[in-house]
Amino acid sequence: MKVKLLLIYILTGSWFYSQYSDPNIAKPTVGYGADGTHTVGTISFTNPNFLTKNIEIHYPSDVTSSVPTIFYSHAYGGNNSSAIAGMLEFVAKKGYAIVYVPYKTVGSTVSERYNNLLEGFRKAARDYPNIIDTTQVGFMGHSFGGGASFGNAYQCFTEDNWGQNGRFIYALAQWYSFNITQTQLQNFPSDTKLLIEVFDDDETNDHRMAIDIFSSINIPSSDKDFLILKGDTINGYNYLADHVVPNTSSAFDAYDYYAYYRFIDALADYTFNGSTAGKDIALGNGSVNQITMPGGLKVLEHSNSPLVAYPESKYQFPCSDNQNLRATYCQGPVSISEQRSHFTVYPNPVNSILYFSEILKSVEMYTIDGVLVDTYHNIKTLDVTNYKDGIYILKSTKIVIPIVVNH
Repeated sequence: MKVKLLLIYILTGSWFYSQYSDPNIAKPTVGYGADGTHTVGTISFTNPNFLTKNIEIHYPSDVTSSVPTIFYSHAYGGNNSSAIAGMLEFVAKKGYAIVYVPYKTVGSTVSERYNNLLEGFRKAARDYPNIIDTTQVGFMGHSFGGGASFGNAYQCFTEDNWGQNGRFIYALAQWYSFNITQTQLQNFPSDTKLLIEVFDDDETNDHRMAIDIFSSINIPSSDKDFLILKGDTINGYNYLADHVVPNTSSAFDAYDYYAYYRFIDALADYTFNGSTAGKDIALGNGSVNQITMPGGLKVLEHSNSPLVAYPESKYQFPCSDNQNLRATYCQGPVSISEQRSHFTVYPNPVNSILYFSEILKSVEMYTIDGVLVDTYHNIKTLDVTNYKDGIYILKSTKIVIPIVVNH
């Protein structure tokens, strides 16, 4: 019954089609998240494990050599590429190939779906080496596909030596992860770049699944980040941070471009080209450029040690469910809210003195545009009397939060 409910929910979100129509914030025109200039080509060929749904490769047809490639694992029930047309086109326009492999949902087992994805990825790489460069690869997935990306990536990295010149995983709102053991996670290729993103309003997949994998995987903190996107309302328009944020058939508001496409773009540039600017966006360790959203939208919440924020009862698929083979790794020791209860910043908004509940060894204050205002050391109060009114980003080892100065 749970699986049927998830299928209905995913399909409802996936088939909503809209062009970009954000009433408050324009699409980015430069930098990460801006549309690329390459011409998009598409190849469609038989999917041996799902004969009624072809495998597709979307790629920059004006490039004559093989290119870095992203292997995408779709959400449960999302086996029509029109559901993610905007994302597929975005990746190809930026100069990368992206492989989309539909898998059966109803009437198939988890193992069969994983195998369907894995064999499809390998077939695409084997049959189209003129397009796909397996030395530079990324695995990306949403929901069921987010959970699946780890086991399938591990096999391709360790058995096929994919990604020897650059590899990443970008998992969003992930479901349970199968075909990956704790030993394999602890022996994961450590040169993998990892970005995990969850959505605060998601009531489908328990964030504990994402926290478990993030905490267990053998990737240094310098090359992995955990982000939480939160909902917001501006001028009466609701920006929903729910389960289907990245699963619309065409990007339709700022969340798609600034909290999804921007990270794909930057993560690929860092992984494949060594770009420090790309690292600052995708794996910026809470940098102002990473967490700041446009137009006054709430900043993203970053953590290198993510903790549980909500009870399992919030979610349709709780981490401790008996179908999760990793249920024993689900327990977070402290909630984010409990952690923050031990450290506070007040008042906010502030007109003169900002107080901290404990001494901070180092504090940086940035404008909302990412310009460093000042750096402070060993302080328990901060005088903002000389600051202009506006929104600033306070960053310390304890927390990264927006501060509103209003004299």
